[in-house]
Amino acid sequence: MSRIPARRLGIDLGGTKIEVAVLDAEGGFLFRERCSTPQGDYAGTIEAIAGLVATAEQAVGPVDSIGIGTPGTRSPQTGLMKNANSVVLNQRPLQRDLEARLGRGLVMANDANCLALSEAHGGAAAGARTVFGVILGTGVGGALVVDGQVLAGAHGIAGEWGHNPLPWPSPAELAVPPCWCGKTGCLETWLSGPGFAADFRRGGGAPMPAVAIIEAATAGDAQAQAALDRYIDRLARGLATVINLFDPEVIVLGGGLSNVAALYAAVPARWQDWVFSDPIQTRLVPPRFGDSSGVRGAAFLPEFGQ
Repeated sequence: MSRIPARRLGIDLGGTKIEVAVLDAEGGFLFRERCSTPQGDYAGTIEAIAGLVATAEQAVGPVDSIGIGTPGTRSPQTGLMKNANSVVLNQRPLQRDLEARLGRGLVMANDANCLALSEAHGGAAAGARTVFGVILGTGVGGALVVDGQVLAGAHGIAGEWGHNPLPWPSPAELAVPPCWCGKTGCLETWLSGPGFAADFRRGGGAPMPAVAIIEAATAGDAQAQAALDRYIDRLARGLATVINLFDPEVIVLGGGLSNVAALYAAVPARWQDWVFSDPIQTRLVPPRFGDSSGVRGAAFLPEFGQ
């Protein structure tokens, strides 16, 4: 049997914050620290990560392995980053540069892979053979875990449903918004936090962030509730295509919009209309480890992410 690392270090590289955590052999947190992500500054991002790793090792001692979750993914063909909505990372050799700066090897994967991996190992999807992890935040991502292992795919993009089009669009949805990726009508433009806020504005609402719209809907604002209802319907359609293709036992949500409690009953109630099957038993669940699930999953990457 391979030795279980005594100290696993994970890094969650996000668009607004970078988090580092060290886990013990049982997967519990020994250390956690965060800092702001240097905006639009690739070299500054490398230095911020190196600083967090140094701080962690000063606190707990040398670590046995390092994993990092990122927006986008590393191309197996070129070794360069691609598909990151933090566009400063794209076409950069992020893994190579980090390994050179840290003086050691590491394993890197998409942040949605890290979420799904964390929740499959002791989290909300523990015991499930097939898990689909979803990021609903600044962007929209997805990941597949089968028998506890990340399924990365031949090009590192398995599970990337956010840049597929919104399925079964209504006539009003055919006037699709553009996406940063260069296409139009991607699920990300509808289901991300900024996409939700943009839909609210198109419906006549005042400019406000997604969290404020949710608060307004909870308080009984009819316009905000209508926007949330559209969001629920679109999320149900999007996840129905995942169930039709992958048929997971559990779908776990992450990202800021995973905190919307109404999703967990309302979305499964609607996806049945779009799934090609008799009654669906797939569970839709929030992450057990909250917004630290990604960094926890990153720490598991050297064991289960390849």
